[in-house]
Amino acid sequence: MNMIGSKICTIAAAAVLAMGLSTGAFAQAQPSQGGQPSGDQGALGYQPQGNDQNAAGPSGASRPLQVPVLYVTGIEVLQGALDPKEVIVRVTGVTSSAGWSGPELIPFYYGKPTDDVLDLQFIANSPEQSQKADGFVPISATFELDPETTFKGVRVRAYGNALELKGMTGSVKAEIKANDCKECIGKKFVDKGQGQAGPGIVYGGDLPPDYRPIGPTHGVKGQVHNPNRINLILDGENKITMAFWE
Repeated sequence: MNMIGSKICTIAAAAVLAMGLSTGAFAQAQPSQGGQPSGDQGALGYQPQGNDQNAAGPSGASRPLQVPVLYVTGIEVLQGALDPKEVIVRVTGVTSSAGWSGPELIPFYYGKPTDDVLDLQFIANSPEQSQKADGFVPISATFELDPETTFKGVRVRAYGNALELKGMTGSVKAEIKANDCKECIGKKFVDKGQGQAGPGIVYGGDLPPDYRPIGPTHGVKGQVHNPNRINLILDGENKITMAFWE
């Protein structure tokens, strides 16, 4: 695990020891298939870096980061029947793209919460390269609790939303309506407050929380690598020519 991940896990471990908890995770997302770079370097001698066929957008140094996944979609609490008995919190969600790995649930803060709700972050290792907008990808993780736990509910936070199960049995689901931009290319982009959604239009209000439209005359100030932010490259008529997650 990288240094950032190690620091996060150290913090999580301290909280786990304080509360008598342990964590586990399983990724449903399949790893992206690598391909060989083309031998055609072009007129300027440029050759793309890396072997990820889903890569798109700006090139640069590899940058795996352990950050929240895009959305949490469900929480389920299971009461183990076999010894040693455990209470298992299972959480599902979606990542912005392919290439995410190592999902984990870690305590959101130190100490016992005053509202007796277990507060967790849903994190994972982001892709090393920017990824094409080919649709959200399912992912899941589990968190184990001592059967004597006194928590009265579970709250899970992702990048774009949070979900709470009121009680330590049963399940709860969240419906994600955000446009994953799998079919955005060729459509006209209309930003929030500048028009309305409609056929052939990608409306800003329907996109995930962070999106960045980039026209022919626009720079790219600010943070460059946010794997939960979608970039929309526009032509002179505001039609989308490329969509990728940083």
